Amino acid sequence: MLINLGFEIRFDLPQPAPLLTMLFLHPSRLASVRSAEQWHENTSFGVREYLDMYGNRCGRLYANAGILTLSSNAVVEDDGLPDLHEQNALQIPVQDLPNDVLVYLLASRYCEVDSELKDIAWSLFGTTAPGWPRVQAICDYVHRSIRFDYNQARANRTALEVYRERVGVCRDFMHLAITFCRNCNIPARYCTGYLGDIGVPLSDSPMDFSAWFEVFLNGRWYTFDARNNIPRIGRVLVARGRDAADVALTTIFGENRLTSFRVWTYEVQSI
Repeated sequence: MLINLGFEIRFDLPQPAPLLTMLFLHPSRLASVRSAEQWHENTSFGVREYLDMYGNRCGRLYANAGILTLSSNAVVEDDGLPDLHEQNALQIPVQDLPNDVLVYLLASRYCEVDSELKDIAWSLFGTTAPGWPRVQAICDYVHRSIRFDYNQARANRTALEVYRERVGVCRDFMHLAITFCRNCNIPARYCTGYLGDIGVPLSDSPMDFSAWFEVFLNGRWYTFDARNNIPRIGRVLVARGRDAADVALTTIFGENRLTSFRVWTYEVQSI
């Protein structure tokens, strides 16, 4: 299937400011692009692209004072299959994990592995079978325990606060699930990207970038989604990291005000 996706984001900048963006498609999706990313920004300096320590495509810009507009549109090909489900995927002992995976067992900005959530995780999931069944039990718990509410979004909410407040948006669901996984010795990392209403009823909420997470089982990474908690079609990755702090869509080094934010992703029949 073909998926058209893109965004338009506008900021009001009272003064010139440098900024970083993480709005490009992930390198792992470039082979699937059928209509190249049409990137636009209204600065006079252009964008300089680089890869960060997690392999994400990032951009550096310098914007003049005034209205800054960032936008892009692309068409990608997708296999049209739901997220892979492997009930028998095994958990790998920590001592046998690859070196580059170990970082996804550690505490990070929004995932306080070194908190009371460690004891809570083992009390809730310690009797479940390790591997896929344990990760699914974690997703089931987070899905039914946390209430989704856009009006309750907060940029600094941590996994422990999600557990205590029992409300949040998609990133909060993932932070809590990631923290539980890490506390159960299962490497887990945060993902952000596009996820349209393909194969599911249309949502009446405004389209946004979505969050999900990946766990390392059986020597590879698998996709899980504690908010939707069902296999979905058409995920298109933008960036991965330890948590949302590593994959901020924009970071502006100066005063700014977000004035417009639009995201789209939907199936098309042809380019």
